[in-house]
Amino acid sequence: MRKKNLLTRLHINGACYIISTLLLVVIVPLYQRLILTPRGYDSALAQTGTGRFSTYLIWTGAHSGEFLIYRALLVIAFALLLTLPFTLFRIIVAQELIAQGEEEAEPGIAHRGEEEEGVSDSAMPPGAWRGKGFAVLAAWAGICGLALYLLGTVASTLYLTIVGGNFHAGAPLPASTGTLSGLFSIMANTAGTGLLALSTLFFGAMIARRGRNLWPGIWIAFSYAALAVAILLSASAVAVAGAAGEGQAALTTPATLLFALWTLWLGIMLVRLKPE
Repeated sequence: MRKKNLLTRLHINGACYIISTLLLVVIVPLYQRLILTPRGYDSALAQTGTGRFSTYLIWTGAHSGEFLIYRALLVIAFALLLTLPFTLFRIIVAQELIAQGEEEAEPGIAHRGEEEEGVSDSAMPPGAWRGKGFAVLAAWAGICGLALYLLGTVASTLYLTIVGGNFHAGAPLPASTGTLSGLFSIMANTAGTGLLALSTLFFGAMIARRGRNLWPGIWIAFSYAALAVAILLSASAVAVAGAAGEGQAALTTPATLLFALWTLWLGIMLVRLKPE
């Protein structure tokens, strides 16, 4: 019964990751192209990079409904990923324990069955995480990164909506606008994205280091893809830190899309898991 409940939970998590990818890769870009761009969103956002933040505030005030829907889609997409770090943590620890048990019973034999990944951690003993510091660090870095991204995005959305709704052309720009906007950007797109990069890097390295001694080929490929995702996320985080007032950098969108496709890969593998 425990294994069945765990398998059901993994299937649900996998479905959430697939829905998140659908939002990030299809729904959000389409919404931006069909709804926001014709209303001048892209040009207004570009003005923030030239120091004309007032244009962006005027736009958000005039299109607060469309702006809130856009940001809500982003928040929902990343909220659906909140279980991802500890899902991967449990799968990795479960695989390590299975391999450890089999190696003790029959040295040199490691578990390779694709259908059992992550399904056996219902029997995970207390303290199973000990000696797996990188997996623990990856899990907490991931959850903290997602939390910071969500907090920064929600705070930025509320601030821009409230200030934009009370701002009018020709009025002096609130003194704290640039500072707070930069702070929210750093929180979401530098600290949040940077921690996600660290998490993805450690998860990928944990799987890749054991290779086919423990994991099937599709998971090894998944781990190497994680390393590529981590590099792009890191570059995006650094780029945003250098231009916090703009909210995002040229690498932000490609990094987000690649990360979304990586989570789609994980989601598909999870929904395809079968009981032992």
